[in-house]
Amino acid sequence: MRAQAIVLLSIILVVGFATPAMAASEERYGYIKVQEVTVRLDNDTAIIHVNFTVDEGTRIIFFLLGKQDLKNKLYHILNYDGAQMRRIDLGTAEFYVDNASYSYGKGIFWYPSHDFKVVIPFLTIQSPQVTRTFTMTNTFPEGIGYFDTRAEQFSPLQSTV
Repeated sequence: MRAQAIVLLSIILVVGFATPAMAASEERYGYIKVQEVTVRLDNDTAIIHVNFTVDEGTRIIFFLLGKQDLKNKLYHILNYDGAQMRRIDLGTAEFYVDNASYSYGKGIFWYPSHDFKVVIPFLTIQSPQVTRTFTMTNTFPEGIGYFDTRAEQFSPLQSTV
């Protein structure tokens, strides 16, 4: 019993001392280092895919205590109200954000600017019409307008008679 307590205390001390030292990087939040974020826009929803790494010393803690802290940190990093996690492992996660874009009707949408809580080395925003890529940023600086390709759009070539 005493040996187990010593091992657990050692793990806690290693993580406690290592995490603040490693957190100095801008793309790092605690034991998570973000590598890439892709936001795919579909109507008024956003599907967000995150690639990240976790410190080796924390992997054993996930197996012992679960991934709830990892989930909470990823929610904090992404900074989306109402985000829902679809899946997670120790290197990728996928989120779904309903009403991430404003709908102006007739298949017209606006995805506004957004701030993340860490610097994202590679940020990609994909709409049905255009893809924008940014490097080393914590902000999607401007919004992006887009059209739903499935919506029936009025075409000036169509006759209204």
